[in-house]
Parts: sequence; C-alpha cells; structure tokens
Amino acid sequence: MSLWTDAHSHLQDRYVTKDDSTAADSREKQAGRGRHDLEVDASLERALAAGVGTVMIIGTDAGTSAEALELVATYDGPVRLAATVGLHPHDAEQDLGPIREMAASGNPGLKGIGECGLDYFYEHAPREPQRQAFAAQIALAHEHDLALVIHARDAWDDLYALLRSEGVPPRTVIHCFTGGPAEAEACLELGCDVSISGIVTFKNADELRAATLRVPLDRLHVETDSPFLAPVPYRGKPNEPAFVREVGEYVAALRGDDVETLRAATASNTARLFHL
Repeated sequence: MSLWTDAHSHLQDRYVTKDDSTAADSREKQAGRGRHDLEVDASLERALAAGVGTVMIIGTDAGTSAEALELVATYDGPVRLAATVGLHPHDAEQDLGPIREMAASGNPGLKGIGECGLDYFYEHAPREPQRQAFAAQIALAHEHDLALVIHARDAWDDLYALLRSEGVPPRTVIHCFTGGPAEAEACLELGCDVSISGIVTFKNADELRAATLRVPLDRLHVETDSPFLAPVPYRGKPNEPAFVREVGEYVAALRGDDVETLRAATASNTARLFHL
C-alpha cells in the first residue's frame, strides 16, 4: 500500500504553533534539541501514523527557505522530506539575492522554487514588485531545472500573462488551488499541475469542488498548507501533515476514485514534480 504525500507544508520555526511550556526535559536539551525540533518530530510521527510518507517543506522568504533546507538536512526520521526556496508574493519587495544563492547551491535537499506568485486579495506588496519577483523566480526554476510552486489568489489574468511571457517550467504546480473550473482548465492548458488543500472540504467551496473534478488524475496533488487551512473535521485547529489523509480521502470520495488509487497517483505525481 502506498503512503500519502503532503505536497505543501510549513514546519519552519515561524509557523509552528507554540505554547508557553518549556522546551522538553533536560536530556533533550543536553542533546541539543530545542522545542521546535521536538514539535517537528512529533508532527512527523503523527504524520507517519496517519499513513503519510513524504512531506514537502516550502520556503516563503530567505529565512524560512534556509530553515526548510536545514530541516531536510538535519531530520533523521522515517518520513521523507524535501524543500523549496522562494519569496511569497507578500514578501515580494524583499531581496531575492539569498534565494538566488540557495537555488544555485546544489543542495541535494532543494527540489523547487517557491512558493512564489501573485496575491491581489491581500496585496501586502504592491502589484508591480509582485510581478517582478514572480518573473525572476520563474527564471530561477528554468535556470536550475527546479519545480515551480505557485501561489495565486485573485490574480488569474496576470498569472496567465506572466507564465506565457516567461515560459512555464516543465514541472509547475498551482498550490492550494482556489479557482473554479475555468481557472483549473486554463492552468492545465498552460501545463501546470493542480494541488488541492483542505479548503475543498469547506462548506462554501462549491466552485473548488467543481474544479477538482476537472483535474486529470495524473496532474493532481494533495496538500495541507499546514499550519493553515485545516480540513473538516479539524477546522479551527492548527493544520499538520497528518491531515493530508483527510484531504485525500475527501477528494477521492468527491471524484469517485478509489482511495488507494488516488493516494498512489498523487504520491507519484508529487515525486515526479519534485524529482524525489
């Protein structure tokens, strides 16, 4: 039986939910393992118990990208980890130099560029810097033959235009897809894969559910985007890689696919996308 793959998660220190308790006992401290390390280990243990065998750790700026690479290099447990580096559209005005250096480093744990893209819903960065940062990161994916992980929200027309002008890297995915059937078909026509998050389980996600039915099985991925967007029945709680099983089982039922068939296909698709 195949194991689930979480195609997109954030386990870096910035994102891990913490409480006010102290960092483990003295033996763990003496071993050089802090609270964050322990929380990651516990999260990945729960993931493995839920049948998850692979987790992608996604960078969103220079700091979280470096942490993603470090997590992959230092984790020695049974779950397979791999990393991406990139500037999220919210951080598009930051210096891309560190991302360029990481992309060129030849680090064996590095499998993709992103998440990067366009977000015109929040617009935490102006649109033109977003477009410039996105174009530059498309170029990095081409230059280093890395997968491209795209964040797209309320910016479809500019997204399509930039992908056409810069050229879609051969291995590209729209992560946490939030569009409808028309947007899904446009992304597929451009050559992008589509990754479905726990949003698909939300009550008001009819358009996304309709879009999910349009994605061929060999272009489909499932993800958590943890610690955000926990699926039903965990809404309101921090998301984690273990919950990709709920996402995958829901998608399988929605599409009328056998669960094992969808689990094997999505795991294979993500392995292909990131050259795992």
